[in-house]
Amino acid sequence: MILKKDNIELTCLEIDIVEQRLDLDGKYILELGCGRGDFTRRIAGQGNDRRLVATEVDEQQHTINIINNKLPNVRFELAGAQAIPANDETFDRVLMFKSLHHVPVGVIQAALLEIKRVLKPGGLLYISEPLFQGDFNEVLRLFHDEERVRAAAFNAITATVRAGNFTLQEQLFFRSSVFMPTFSMFEQSIIDVTHTDHQITAGMMKAVKVAFEKAVAVNGGVFTTDNRVDLLRK
Repeated sequence: MILKKDNIELTCLEIDIVEQRLDLDGKYILELGCGRGDFTRRIAGQGNDRRLVATEVDEQQHTINIINNKLPNVRFELAGAQAIPANDETFDRVLMFKSLHHVPVGVIQAALLEIKRVLKPGGLLYISEPLFQGDFNEVLRLFHDEERVRAAAFNAITATVRAGNFTLQEQLFFRSSVFMPTFSMFEQSIIDVTHTDHQITAGMMKAVKVAFEKAVAVNGGVFTTDNRVDLLRK
């Protein structure tokens, strides 16, 4: 398995990859680490006969998700990937959108085995993870360097396939972008999240702002992230 790819050939919305490759209609779907539930709502709000369980470990965000949930086919649960509140062979699809590297390194393999447990035979596990490259990453790494945990996530995927827990159906790379022209937007979306206490000093905040504004001067506020998708079958 490839850890890094320098030439990204596909630029697209990730939701398009999911819809094209996963055949979600009529499926019982588990999303692990749903965050604000953006993907949850998109997936649940289109197609036919889709049922979703979306988990999150951040208690504040989980409470917000429950309060804001207006979709009858979605249930939010407070849980981590290493302890999924479901019976064996429950789900047809399991989705992880840039959340595997947030699982504590010491329990990543346990989480993958837990996913195997709750997946039906022949079920699909979709994992997307950001590569440690790109202009957005260059700003983020100044106060939140994820190189080690991202590498651990990729290594865990490789290990679980080699162990025979899953087979690799497809691996692809794509580039996504986000329009973030002001530092206040960056603060609100990235720095002020409730699931991580960044503990940024005043000096560090100044350095991050300078780096952010330099990037905006070059890219016009359109930041890119390079990603890898591993589609695994149980």
